[in-house]
Amino acid sequence: MDMWLHTANGQVNLRVSRQLYTVQSEYQTIEIFESPEYGRLLVLDGDVIFSRSDEFIYNEMVVHVPMAVHPHVKKVLIIGGGDGGVARELTAYADIEEIHIVEPDQVFVEACKTYFPETAQSFDDPRVQLIHRDGLRYLRGRQGEYDLIISDSTDPFGHTAGLFTKEFYGSCYRALREDGILVYQHGSPFFDEDETAFRSMHRKVYHSFPISRVYQAHIPTCPSGYWMFGFASKQYHPVTDCNPQRWQARNIKTWYYTTNLHRGAFMLPKYVEDLLKEAEAK
Repeated sequence: MDMWLHTANGQVNLRVSRQLYTVQSEYQTIEIFESPEYGRLLVLDGDVIFSRSDEFIYNEMVVHVPMAVHPHVKKVLIIGGGDGGVARELTAYADIEEIHIVEPDQVFVEACKTYFPETAQSFDDPRVQLIHRDGLRYLRGRQGEYDLIISDSTDPFGHTAGLFTKEFYGSCYRALREDGILVYQHGSPFFDEDETAFRSMHRKVYHSFPISRVYQAHIPTCPSGYWMFGFASKQYHPVTDCNPQRWQARNIKTWYYTTNLHRGAFMLPKYVEDLLKEAEAK
């Protein structure tokens, strides 16, 4: 018998055939479903996080955009990322020497290893180090250590709320080297209930970094199917400093990202531009 899985605020309905896993960890409710259309679905606290059919879009866009800009990334920090998908994309770069994943929920990591081995395979790479700590506490006091930080956290509520604060973005700035880049999930601006968090996030980052831009992707299982990412840097501009020839020479296989798409992703709809300008003025 089919079930209908309702995502946050009833914005999307997904038909699922069965529930494979459910557990309440110290941090969140973790559920995994099987869907005839999307394959396996990961749900945290009632919200769909990703599906097996579309996770590549998110993971490629948070990794390959900064990697096509920064010329010499050696050390990367992922805040969150317990499913391993972001790290999987990073391991395609032979010149990256260290990938630190700071994920507090060990139960979540083990669930992903069991049910999403195609993303969790990155944990087997010797460059990947998994650290079970709170992301904000890990960052405090770190100075000039990372070339790239990717904040792969869920919505700004519950145990991840600290990863959307002014302190967090300031801590990321200090933990980055002098030409470091921060990339983070920016949510969706389409629904009114998400707009406040969207504005707040951009305002905090805009006032923390000298370069701050927002880019977009189409992800079917995200609310409205329209998702945004933030790019913040001490030195590099995400479009003018993108080097298509250097990135293409790496011969990295992708399903979504291209260097042409890279440039287009920063060309935003008028209503999004207006939201960002209003946030910057405050």
